[in-house]
Amino acid sequence: MKFKAQDKQNQLIENISSLHLVLVNPHLVKKNKENRDNTPSKNDRKDALVIANMVKNGYYSPARFNPEAYEELQILMANRDTVAKRLNSAVNQIHRWVDIVFPELRHVFKILTCTSSIATLRLFPLPKEISRLTTEQVIPAGSNM
Repeated sequence: MKFKAQDKQNQLIENISSLHLVLVNPHLVKKNKENRDNTPSKNDRKDALVIANMVKNGYYSPARFNPEAYEELQILMANRDTVAKRLNSAVNQIHRWVDIVFPELRHVFKILTCTSSIATLRLFPLPKEISRLTTEQVIPAGSNM
């Protein structure tokens, strides 16, 4: 009995390895789906039938993936996602701390992450530091940055 199960498993592996990966244009799938029965309804059974008919009729393109380039692209996209999340987190932290410590800054700068706003926060991290100075003293401090 174990040998029959192993033979079936080997046959399945051979059948799967002989399959070819192809790409079907999603726009054409949508158009063919609507033309099939004149309804814009969507379900998985109908999608599979339309895609199978398109492949049978030759409306597909072969998938050509370079394994090394594809792997490198995956790594780069993962890194990009990580950097975007960190940037978003840092911007949210700036907004939070400015709201807590220096809420008046929002009246001066509409966008808190602009260069001049960040420079002002570096020079004067607390409101009491800037409130001690006159306008004439604040402007040269900002130009030195």
